[in-house]
Amino acid sequence: MFNLFKKKKTISTQSAKIPSHIAFICDGNRRWAEARGLPPLMGHRAGIANFENLVDWFITRGVTTITFFIFSTENWNRSKEEVDFLMDLFYSELKKNLKHALEKNLRYLVIGSRERLPRKLADMCNKLEAESAENTAGTVVFALNYGGQDEIISAVNCAIAEGKPVTRETFETFLDTGELLPVDLMVRTSNEFRISNFLLWKLAYAELLFVPQHWPELVKSEKLWQFVLDEYSKRNRRFGGGKKANYSGRKKK
Repeated sequence: MFNLFKKKKTISTQSAKIPSHIAFICDGNRRWAEARGLPPLMGHRAGIANFENLVDWFITRGVTTITFFIFSTENWNRSKEEVDFLMDLFYSELKKNLKHALEKNLRYLVIGSRERLPRKLADMCNKLEAESAENTAGTVVFALNYGGQDEIISAVNCAIAEGKPVTRETFETFLDTGELLPVDLMVRTSNEFRISNFLLWKLAYAELLFVPQHWPELVKSEKLWQFVLDEYSKRNRRFGGGKKANYSGRKKK
């Protein structure tokens, strides 16, 4: 395993380029637990420890949107024991997130289909979104029962039903993620080098960062959070253009 921090000069976030939208693929919970001789499911519980501190840290540094991939459409193929554990864990976490949303003026969104979710979890998703809808300090997004291909197919069918030609801009209005800014930086943990059907449309020009640490390590490490921002700050984003490209990740007026 390589050392992420060797000879890395910390870059001041006051002068650095800050991504507007960071997306995390939260991978390695079970491997983290197994490496410590713990039951695999305990890794999922460790993966939410310190979650709200992570959100607050990035928001206070200028990130406006943070998306977490927590359960894919393919994850239903896991054991019933694990799926049931995760559904209960998500319900408890979202209930806690509602308090966080109100205290910190954060808007929470949950993207993905709710058809297969337990009713109490689906209702909690609705409640969290409704009660935080007017908050303005930042946006936190959970991708829960989400698949990027499913999102695009659903949007295509909605556009067809509308019966009008679409542009890139109008097509986005049919996407679950249409109102969100493009992803500036996607971070995946646990030495996995794939995007795994995550935010396929919004990742079009995203910078990608893959780190060896498992998610329970990243979620509690301020040193790693700073590393993420420092790495992004060094990226030269041209978006197919020249040196004077828009690096901020924010839409030009």
